[in-house]
Amino acid sequence: MEFLTDPWTWWIEPFTANVFMQRALLAGLLAVVATSVVGTWVVLRGMTFLGDALAHGVLPGIALAVVIGVSPTLGALVAAAVMVGGVHVVRRHSPLPEDASIGLLFVGMLALAVVIVSAGAAADAGDLHRVLFGSVTGLEADDLWRQAIAAAIAVGGAIAFHRAFLVLTFDETQAELLGLRPRLAHLALMGLVAMSVVASFEAVGSLLVFAFLVAPPATAVLVARRIPLVMATAVGVGSVAVVLGALISYHHDTAAGATMALVAVVLCFAVMGVQGLRNAPQVAR
Repeated sequence: MEFLTDPWTWWIEPFTANVFMQRALLAGLLAVVATSVVGTWVVLRGMTFLGDALAHGVLPGIALAVVIGVSPTLGALVAAAVMVGGVHVVRRHSPLPEDASIGLLFVGMLALAVVIVSAGAAADAGDLHRVLFGSVTGLEADDLWRQAIAAAIAVGGAIAFHRAFLVLTFDETQAELLGLRPRLAHLALMGLVAMSVVASFEAVGSLLVFAFLVAPPATAVLVARRIPLVMATAVGVGSVAVVLGALISYHHDTAAGATMALVAVVLCFAVMGVQGLRNAPQVAR
């Protein structure tokens, strides 16, 4: 109960006395901004499976980059571009349902990543654990700058395409009639999702970034109605998850990125449970 009996030591001192905790906090908050703003549209459009596919679709690029000794970020960018392009092509030309086409790409990219990782050259790659599960406490200043740029692009893209995304969410035909070019808007949204995933994987890991992409926006949708308010609430919920996750990780020696992601999911279920209790029919006495 130290968080109640000695609040300064539990809540404040970890961030004032440790540079790595300060960077972890900043990295987590930047990841939340990038993923929550874009993730709002992912949740509203029912694209969570696509978001999951993109989050895992970068793994082959990351694994290959580690094997050949280049930047994992570069490998993730290339893999994300391939994944976005592949989804766009199969969406337009495949007779299969969209979720089936996305599933094929998802499985294919994930299998390719496993094949690369299982190769002898990748078996001893020490950086692979970091890019898969994140290392939010081990980021450098350059990593934070890249995240800041990505967060700015995510917010700018959400503002620039707000009208197109809004109409596309509810009526693709209406978007076409209004000249909003829904296919381009959909491709732009996938690009923003891929960019936010790539920017955040070093903080929380590519396997856990999906939690940040979905959990805070899903929580916000439960309590807010207007889209700007949903985005702001999602960033707030994600920020709480980052702070609590970082502190729990610090005091109990758990993986920081995974703890942050877990707290975000727990918060979503907590809000869902509270709403369920409020909406439950009252038992007549």
